[in-house]
Amino acid sequence: MEKILKRILIIAAGGSIGAVLRYLISDIVYRFTSPTFPWGTLTVNLLGCYLIGLAWQYSEMYMVSTGTRIFVLTGILGAFTTFSTFSLETLTLLRDGEIKMAVLNQIVSVSFGLILVIAGTLTVRSMHKMLH
Repeated sequence: MEKILKRILIIAAGGSIGAVLRYLISDIVYRFTSPTFPWGTLTVNLLGCYLIGLAWQYSEMYMVSTGTRIFVLTGILGAFTTFSTFSLETLTLLRDGEIKMAVLNQIVSVSFGLILVIAGTLTVRSMHKMLH
């Protein structure tokens, strides 16, 4: 239990950094771009993909401690953007020769992600109508 609690605290510490970085970078990008496209989110997602690729490969090549890995990969980059984790998991499937599963992961994640965002908005609208 103590080991799990320690890991949770490490992830939480990294997560707070990642969330703040996501906000700051996105905000800076939005100040210099058109509001007609989510440039801030796109920038954070793509930057997160690059950074998780760097961090993961570095941790694979050099004996990086478990604590450092979860602080950076799960904590900072996990909170910075979950899109980077999705992309890394898809790459892992491809590297393992699981091409069908990689494609399925992409299609299901993007398609159902959009469907569930729509479902969430419709749920709130329905609840609002029922209550008002």
